[in-house]
Amino acid sequence: MLKLFGDTDMDVTPEIAKRYNAGLISMPYSIGEDTIYPYEDFEVFESKEFYDQLRGGLMPTTCAVNPEKYREIFEAEFSAGNDILYVHFSAAMSSTFDFMTTVVDELLQKYPERRFYALDTRGISIASLAVFEHVGEMLKEGKSVEEILDWAKEGIYHWATYYFAEDLNFFKRSGRVSGLAASMGTLIGVRPIIFMDADGKMKTIGKERGRVKAVDRVMKYVDELGDDVAAHRIYIAHCDAPESAAMFKARLIERFGEDIDLYITPLNPTAGCHCGPSSIGVCFHAIHR
Repeated sequence: MLKLFGDTDMDVTPEIAKRYNAGLISMPYSIGEDTIYPYEDFEVFESKEFYDQLRGGLMPTTCAVNPEKYREIFEAEFSAGNDILYVHFSAAMSSTFDFMTTVVDELLQKYPERRFYALDTRGISIASLAVFEHVGEMLKEGKSVEEILDWAKEGIYHWATYYFAEDLNFFKRSGRVSGLAASMGTLIGVRPIIFMDADGKMKTIGKERGRVKAVDRVMKYVDELGDDVAAHRIYIAHCDAPESAAMFKARLIERFGEDIDLYITPLNPTAGCHCGPSSIGVCFHAIHR
């Protein structure tokens, strides 16, 4: 049997994981001396409360999963006779996968008949969620892991994600965005436009002054890069930015019709530690990222 896994940095919730009979690995963040594991230390992510805390000056940090936690999760599957397919967020964005690889190598020596497959989505948040759900649907259709990995060689790059931030202090502190000028944060109303590149890294591609112009800029990329957009699910993730989400929703419906499959979700708290409040992104099927 093949067991599918996802992680919370991909905006996979327990409900989504259950839909695909998947395991869910919780990616932690820290507030002071407390380490918090989403959907383990709480059942429901209270996104407004979390992002209001960030607006009030809270600056949480992220941390890698404890190697022993990986061991506990994966050994339970191997000992039960299951192989594992772990669809995960970009390895280029975290050292946690170095720990994971070490643990998996040790476990495979103990369980040489088992197989472990890692599918790096080269994204985070909804950029990864789109891939995870596609893989889940392929498994439901009876596709083999080899067919899935073959699809992923090109398929993951057909999900493009563009977004903008309103408070650059979080991005600057985390250092996760390439090309983000420190001086940009001092310009009132300036919002950098950021995207996930093919290497699984976040990069700035420009800036706009004001929310409306930032939305227009992102929609420009949807129009230029979109590939049969209306035939695929469109994803919006936001850090307690309902007005921006409503604006994107209206623009997408105007562009592609009311029958589009549009999924709007709060950005998970671990990724939100880097993005900060009021950030918002859109993921769509594209000719390339």
